[in-house]
Amino acid sequence: MLAALTALLLLLSSAPAGCVFQKLYCSFSDSCDCDFKPRIRDLEWDLYKNVFGQHLAQDIVSEEVARFLLNKSPDRPLVLSFHGSSGTGKTLVSSMLGNHLYGSAMSSPFFHQFVPTLHFPSAKRVNQYRADLKSWVQGNLTECARSVFIFDEMEKMPPGLIDVLEPFLGPSHVVFRTNYRKAIYVFISTTGQEVINQAVLENRQAGRDRDELKLSDLQEDLTQAVYTNKTSGLYQSSIIQQNLITRFVPFLPLTRTHVERCVRSQLCQRGSCNRSDVVKAVGADMNYTPAEGWYFSTTGCKAVSAKISFFL
Repeated sequence: MLAALTALLLLLSSAPAGCVFQKLYCSFSDSCDCDFKPRIRDLEWDLYKNVFGQHLAQDIVSEEVARFLLNKSPDRPLVLSFHGSSGTGKTLVSSMLGNHLYGSAMSSPFFHQFVPTLHFPSAKRVNQYRADLKSWVQGNLTECARSVFIFDEMEKMPPGLIDVLEPFLGPSHVVFRTNYRKAIYVFISTTGQEVINQAVLENRQAGRDRDELKLSDLQEDLTQAVYTNKTSGLYQSSIIQQNLITRFVPFLPLTRTHVERCVRSQLCQRGSCNRSDVVKAVGADMNYTPAEGWYFSTTGCKAVSAKISFFL
């Protein structure tokens, strides 16, 4: 028995053998380490190919995720807060994280999504939700340090609930020998859309190119809008007070050109790339704002799929 154990240890001491052992182990194991297969280049390619009109989000997400994953011992989790109007790509980008971080993509048991109207529907049960959420997160982190948690529709989150996560987001949280600093958290919200849309409008009216808009032009006002809005889910949150959000990520309102790119992309997925008539028809049928300029789609690309079906 001792000789066999010694032989096994010697076998695992060599890198090639270690790889063989890991492949053998993962052939029958469903562990987190086996499913976690980050493809950073693929994520970057997906962001820049399939997300339209979002140069800030593309740059921030690709850079922050790459920096975080290349650090073998991060000093805190990666916490991203997505903000912008409906249909601008917030949920799409969050799904790309799941698709490119895990071998089983969005179906991975280590990719977790929370929707307030489904998981936390009653404001009267906040204390119970806080206990449940803390237990869920801690249990899943113990199971997999590389867990990803997506919190959608934060503007519908009961006030004070999300602050229960504060202990998990700091720089020194290690419990039961599990390093909680390797997790990724994403908050998704429409809160702050007025600040973002106004900044993009003023940038356009000043004759500047959309891509000239910088995060620094929005960061302070966006953070303040999220912190002071009573329906933001992060209203006066200790998470913001303690600077535990890595980046606030603004998603800009989409122009007709961006909407038509969404249409063409979805048409190609249906095998109808050459239907320029449908591209133009859907683009013309969308609602745009402000009334005097008709610059930005009021629903982004959200209604595109239904309109394509109508015009095909």
